[in-house]
Amino acid sequence: MPSLAAFMRRLVSAAIVVAGISALSLGGCGLLPETIDETAGWSANRLYTEAKEAMNDGAYDKAIKFFEKLEARYPYGRYAQQAQLEVAYAYYRQAEPASAIAACDRFIRLHPNHPNVDYAYYLKGLANFNEDLGLLGYVSMQDLTERDPKAARESFDAFKVLVAKYPESKYTPDATARMKYLVNALASHEVHVARYYMKRGAYVAAVNRAQTAVKTYADAPANEEALFIMVKAYDLLGLNDLRDDTERVMRKNFPGSEYYLRGLNRTEPWWKLW
Repeated sequence: MPSLAAFMRRLVSAAIVVAGISALSLGGCGLLPETIDETAGWSANRLYTEAKEAMNDGAYDKAIKFFEKLEARYPYGRYAQQAQLEVAYAYYRQAEPASAIAACDRFIRLHPNHPNVDYAYYLKGLANFNEDLGLLGYVSMQDLTERDPKAARESFDAFKVLVAKYPESKYTPDATARMKYLVNALASHEVHVARYYMKRGAYVAAVNRAQTAVKTYADAPANEEALFIMVKAYDLLGLNDLRDDTERVMRKNFPGSEYYLRGLNRTEPWWKLW
């Protein structure tokens, strides 16, 4: 049998252990973060107002949080529809184009006849446009020819739907201007690839890419070089009839082309001089 003194020592040790565990538990509770939702009980109007104020302050993360809470709590009210559109814009301003585009697609799918659906198409086009060009791309006319044109094509398609379905929309003039830039940028991309093939002697591949530019983007200024590449490639392939037909098309569409200048006062065809 243990002595009374030994038994008392065990009791004291146990008490110390229990006290330590209790202290750690209490201390841990104090370290847990607050989980109280500040928006609990807010009306739809207040959530929308707070979200708009956050947007105006440039606090887009906060605005997105409020808009998403608004839609989750009040999914059938007029504020919910507007929140879906506003959150797309907030993602766009937050430089999250993929989320902005997804939000636009969702709004278009859920509300195809909404009075502001034209804005959803415009914002979708804008998000893709800026994703490909970068923040200052449109202002500086950043070259797209060496970039993946997927976003540019999707931007063009969104603007095209806007212009076709909503010609009177206030967003249509800007969309039209951006489409004109995108047409030449996309044609220039095809010409860039065709030029790459020409330098490597892949003349058939060069013709194919140049033809894509001419057929798909008929009015693009870049097609001047596309036609020149076709003339030159056909000549190098010995396809003289195709070369001559293409040369006639080129002279009709670009009568003052710089590519003719080297052939002035020369006996050999101008395309031989390039």
